[in-house]
Amino acid sequence: MFNVGDLAPDFELPNQDGKLIRLSDLRGKRVVLFAYPKADTPGCTAQACGFRDGFPRVQSANAVVLGISPDPVKTLKKWHEKQKFPYDLLSDSEHTVLEAWGVWSEKSMFGKKYWGVTRSHWVIGADGRFEDVRVGVSPADSVSLALKQLG
Repeated sequence: MFNVGDLAPDFELPNQDGKLIRLSDLRGKRVVLFAYPKADTPGCTAQACGFRDGFPRVQSANAVVLGISPDPVKTLKKWHEKQKFPYDLLSDSEHTVLEAWGVWSEKSMFGKKYWGVTRSHWVIGADGRFEDVRVGVSPADSVSLALKQLG
């Protein structure tokens, strides 16, 4: 849906503590925003912990990390504490941002259709423009590609 060079649309969502985080407030820093289906599941934990473990590289690139999912704030808080994430997790329980960013999609498992998050990440430059757009990426590739983009 978005291309490298496009201006990232602004949004405001609550983090794991219920504090509202606005993307535009982070201008001047690079942002790695990753979308994941469900907190505390194997693939999502691999992706989120990969960003946690690579956080020193993120910081050295003058960047921040934000995770976004449809999980409620309470669920994010529990997972955030359990895994000791050094970055915010955002709750998009109405999936407004996930839909607008093109990663809320119909899926199928065991012949049953449902709606959910397509695992993705975006690297947004300090100017608010996309540097990297990856939709439908594996947990391991998400981390390695985003960190590589940061340099």
